[in-house]
Amino acid sequence: MSDWSRYDESDARVRPTRRGSRPRTKIRPAHENAVDGTVIAVDRGRYTVQVDDAVVMAVKARELGRRGLVIGDHVGVVGDTSGRADTLARVVRRDERRNSLRRTADDTDPAERVVVANADQLAIVTALADPEPNPRMIDRCLVAAFDAGMTAVLVLTKADLASADHLRAAYEPLGVTVIETSVRREGGPEADPGFVRFRQELHGITTVLVGYSGVGKSTLVNALVPDAGRAVGVVNDVTGRGRHTSTSAIRYEVPSGGWIVDTPGIRSFGLAHVDPAHFILAFPDVAAAADEHCPRACSHESAAAGCELDAWAAEDADRRTRVDSIRRLLASRAAGDAY
Repeated sequence: MSDWSRYDESDARVRPTRRGSRPRTKIRPAHENAVDGTVIAVDRGRYTVQVDDAVVMAVKARELGRRGLVIGDHVGVVGDTSGRADTLARVVRRDERRNSLRRTADDTDPAERVVVANADQLAIVTALADPEPNPRMIDRCLVAAFDAGMTAVLVLTKADLASADHLRAAYEPLGVTVIETSVRREGGPEADPGFVRFRQELHGITTVLVGYSGVGKSTLVNALVPDAGRAVGVVNDVTGRGRHTSTSAIRYEVPSGGWIVDTPGIRSFGLAHVDPAHFILAFPDVAAAADEHCPRACSHESAAAGCELDAWAAEDADRRTRVDSIRRLLASRAAGDAY
């Protein structure tokens, strides 16, 4: 029998391994030759990037870590940026965002979603009928736009089916541009003054289109960008809502100038990321009146709660409309209702 006492750890044979033999460096390549581009589409970990006149498919490099990429992000790209079929580049840098349009699933969900980055304008697309307009959704989109530092335009589609007078009266006093359009009128889009005006509002800037399914976003996009080929659906007769025809967001260049981002139809627009105290800032004249007349830390819920906005708005219908919009938002937020 062997005398095991004669052995110690120095007698053990250790198989050499590469693992851990070289400390991993934290130094990352500078990618000084990275070319500038803009993300125009995102699909399951693949990013479509506009690089000059080429459209490049790319993946996110490891050095970006958990930093997410969305449409509108200005990025640096290395590798094959020719845009040829079956080529793949890498996104190695994301520049600082100028702004971002964000939303949450509801008013209690802490997880926010960035819809698009570096956009200038939000087009809130609402049908005048089929489906019926929802002022509460419009109000929420306005708050999100102003919170992101974006201007807003209200585009009322299917103007041949119903009057826009009530919505125009409610939102024009807020300083919102209101445009009525019906691209399916006789003569086509070019014969529709509202469509022509909306196209002019897009010139030289990036505009995000947001709205329920079935309100006519895809029809509008196809009229603005004839080769876009966005699928067009119909509205359910029972629910009054449309089927999701656009399943992913995508950025298009408008031939007449400017860029649009078409987004899938939304069912809710949560504002959990926006401080309720900032809701009033979407309405500048009301915010100024609140600073002057309301008591400190006023909740603006009602006159009974000490709010002085009722007295300020008493003799002016437009003022009353704006105060009502703010209270509608505050009540909805308090109820946790994202609609």
